[in-house]
Amino acid sequence: MIGRLKGILIHKAPPWIVVDVHGVGYELEAPMSTFYDLPELGREVFLFTHYAHKEDGVSLYGFLREAERRLFRDVQKVSGIGAKIALAVLSGTSVEDFARLVQTGDVTALTRIPGIGKKTAERMVLELRDRAAELGGGLPGSSQMPGDPLSEAITALQALGYKPADAEKMARKAAAAGDEAPAIIRKALQSALR
Repeated sequence: MIGRLKGILIHKAPPWIVVDVHGVGYELEAPMSTFYDLPELGREVFLFTHYAHKEDGVSLYGFLREAERRLFRDVQKVSGIGAKIALAVLSGTSVEDFARLVQTGDVTALTRIPGIGKKTAERMVLELRDRAAELGGGLPGSSQMPGDPLSEAITALQALGYKPADAEKMARKAAAAGDEAPAIIRKALQSALR
């Protein structure tokens, strides 16, 4: 399996890009969210990849951000959705906006994404709602940047088994100005045991 590529971007024509990695040109399909931020041709690029083996061949998909790859994979877990619709989702909305739409159950907005009808949108909401916060790489509507103490604490609490909404509530309640992630986590856990 190919998990990531680092090489020189030698071709880009939506939805295809080619990355030269030590003389081997890897052809990848990428969503528009990745295309918008690609460097100029001849520059180095680092991509997270998804390798898919199908009956009629092999496909490789490329993403600039891990959250995009995660969403691409998660959307395909919804019954009846394949790579084409998953790419359309990433081309039509940001990861954070998609997570918010799913969590709020906004079927109408989801149907504005090409290839998604009402029934598909309803299935997405039903099957992805519990993981909506994780899809967004944090909590929908949160302005926290990855790597800040509060986000790190929330992620850690989720890893310990707390639901995303509970983890956010616990961390926000425990956090004080200047606290580092370990302190927030410790206070949140102590508070939960009371």
